[in-house]
Amino acid sequence: MPETPVFSTAAVAAPHILAAETGQMILAAGGNAVEAMVAMAATIAVVYPHMNGIGGDGFWLVREPRGRIHALDASGPAGSLATIRRYRDKDYDSIPPRGPDAALTVAGAVSGWGLALELARALGGQMPLDLLLGDAVRFAREGYAIGAAEGRNAPLEQEALFSAPGFAEAFLVEDKLPEAGTQRKNPKLADALAQLAHAGLADFYRGDVGREIAADLERIGAPITRKDLETYRARVVQPLSVRLRHSTVYNLPPPSQGLASLLILGMFERLNVTRGETPEHHHGLIEAVKRAFAIRDRVVTDPRELTLNPADFLTPAALEREASMIESRRAAPYPPRSAEGDTVWLGCIDKDGLAVSYIQSVFWAFGSGCVLPATGIHWHNRGLGFSLDPKSFRALEPGRKPFHLLNPGLAVFNDGRVLSYGTMGGDGQPQTLGQIFTRYADFGMSLADAVDAPRWRFDKSWGASSATLKVEDRFDPSLLRALSSLGHPVQELGKPYADAMGHAGMLVKHPRNGRVEAVHDPRSDGGSLGL
Repeated sequence: MPETPVFSTAAVAAPHILAAETGQMILAAGGNAVEAMVAMAATIAVVYPHMNGIGGDGFWLVREPRGRIHALDASGPAGSLATIRRYRDKDYDSIPPRGPDAALTVAGAVSGWGLALELARALGGQMPLDLLLGDAVRFAREGYAIGAAEGRNAPLEQEALFSAPGFAEAFLVEDKLPEAGTQRKNPKLADALAQLAHAGLADFYRGDVGREIAADLERIGAPITRKDLETYRARVVQPLSVRLRHSTVYNLPPPSQGLASLLILGMFERLNVTRGETPEHHHGLIEAVKRAFAIRDRVVTDPRELTLNPADFLTPAALEREASMIESRRAAPYPPRSAEGDTVWLGCIDKDGLAVSYIQSVFWAFGSGCVLPATGIHWHNRGLGFSLDPKSFRALEPGRKPFHLLNPGLAVFNDGRVLSYGTMGGDGQPQTLGQIFTRYADFGMSLADAVDAPRWRFDKSWGASSATLKVEDRFDPSLLRALSSLGHPVQELGKPYADAMGHAGMLVKHPRNGRVEAVHDPRSDGGSLGL
């Protein structure tokens, strides 16, 4: 059933209710949306460890009430020791997904929190850091109940995950992942977060916490050095945008796949579909996804290594050209690649209209699986985005950033509405964003119905030989038959709500009454809360 939407003066949305409650508390205490988001990000890093953590990366979009858009890239580069030769000498043909050799990129999320708080203070924020991190410290020290979503799906490469350094001690009970509702504590992580609250977020990289992180990474054999941490800083970047007939939509530039999400919307608009939930609607989106991914996979890489300008693909002429190649009566072949990913998206709009769309991740469930003993931090495996082929434009190289699936969305409508929206889901992120956005913006669904409605995802399953159109079982059977007749290989999942379709959220500020409407996905353990 759709979540009952929040209508309030300010609101938050998150895939775990404890994170939403943290954000609500900060707003109630007088914090602005950026401060609330940092607090939410810290809490969810503790209570949703399969999806994210402070050993991962993040990307921000922030819109000031007067219209200025800020984009922050808090993704980390490969460590100094992460060379192709190192991996070839270990007989790897590709980056391993688990273990110390998977923990090869610097974690940028905490630096992103710090950069975001600089913006928050410039906008009048005054919340002390110990208050913003207080809930996260408390949950890590006193414990929290494991959420239902954590136990619903078996992690990929589970044997390697369970044997990663520190994983069993941190996350297993009697050699198994515990059931939902089990209490979990992480006192070492609580201590690390308390130290950050006391010494400042830069301590994660250049202080006592950073020293412990570097020592533990060296001890387990990961290719990240102390200097890699000390020199890392999140960056302010120029957002990408696409102009639609009713709105301007923003997303992150490379190394994020934000380009793909914008391409999908730009192409779909030019197909001139007039009715939602029709074969034309879903076929158009699926075909736009295929073309967007083909562009993404030859464009998006480390921003310093770009050979093509992503913005050139978002011009009206370029979008017209791509849309004209979509056949209305036949499905095109699909590229033979897929990427998994477990992520959290969080949104907030405060009483002044400051809007935030934020995404944070350790990539695969529990990331590399490596848990650093001194700090209790589990490290991400985002380096899977690299190739060990030196001729690849995504070749592994120290200091280079990997391809990123993370991409938060934000839209400003011609009538003054401001929409913050996003989801988790790896390659499924642009697909879910396209579905929920078009349902709301093009076809007039409410936020709650747009997020609740059945979704699809077109890709290859892990280990499968070909891609299929995976669908939740609430679609009209006649729609599925029509899509099948167009050449889409429909695979019914037998689930009304599937985690594989993402945990999405949407918040919109209405200019006429100043109210914020917010909703989060019934597929998650979260919700939306307001003041």
